[in-house]
Amino acid sequence: MGEKINFSHRSVLLDECIEALDIKPDGIYVDGTAGGGGHSLEIVKRLNGGRLIAIDRDDAAIAAAGERLRDYADKVTFVRNNFSSVADVCQMLGIDKIDGILLDLGVSSYQLDTVERGFTHNADAPLDMRMDRRAELDAYTVVNTYSADELKRVIWNWGEERFAPKIAAAIARRREQKPIETTGELVDIIKSAIPAAAREGGHHPAKRTFQAIRIEVNGELDAIEPTIRSATDMLAPGGRIAIITFHSLEDRIVKQTYADLASGCNCPRSLPVCVCGRKPQVSVLTRKPIIPSERELEENPRSRSAKLRVAQKI
Repeated sequence: MGEKINFSHRSVLLDECIEALDIKPDGIYVDGTAGGGGHSLEIVKRLNGGRLIAIDRDDAAIAAAGERLRDYADKVTFVRNNFSSVADVCQMLGIDKIDGILLDLGVSSYQLDTVERGFTHNADAPLDMRMDRRAELDAYTVVNTYSADELKRVIWNWGEERFAPKIAAAIARRREQKPIETTGELVDIIKSAIPAAAREGGHHPAKRTFQAIRIEVNGELDAIEPTIRSATDMLAPGGRIAIITFHSLEDRIVKQTYADLASGCNCPRSLPVCVCGRKPQVSVLTRKPIIPSERELEENPRSRSAKLRVAQKI
């Protein structure tokens, strides 16, 4: 592949995640988004007789994590797969119960910093944005083949971008001349579609649109709720699930899914007794999400929007 693999950045909310998982030395844990192995390393350091399953769909991430955790190879199993397949992965490995799972959602610093992957709006590169480079759908396909209405839907729903109609229309007009091939071209189109007054201050004008296209390419939001539910089914009593989100769409799904799993009977109030037999599956340990400390924000500005929510299996 040719690129230098460098995952040297500090993992977001690292100490808070480790505390949240309440690691048992002989437990079985899953890092469903291993990235460069920062969280995985701190988990595996605390295992004595236990096991870590480190999952990531990015081949470069798996390679980097393997290098970082090489001294603990006897305690770790690396699997290249999507975190949504955690139940299938564990079944394949003969594991029926786990003691904890961590998910760090969103794009990694490595992916942002590897310009040729096309995730960032701060450099010019081919339109790609695939977390799994085996996938067929990429950003080029979304930008050049989705209809203007489909683009508007993606940019509005996944980016919460108020100028989605203008941006989608501008993309559709430009590609009539020639295909849009690079992130730099896309940034220029987005800037041209947003009023000058709205481009001043705050976030980069292309941030929300890039987020939206990335989410569409990787199907990020669709996987969250079913993964939480399948992971909860696999948790042993007292086991914990910890999830870091980076924008409101992710956080809302996690919060609402936890709340549903923590609720019991959902029979109509008109019934005198419960007939559904539904019992709470988890207790939510974070009524408010855990956010980075001031010190972490200074050391790693990319952690600013991070939120950690934790639940425990009953």
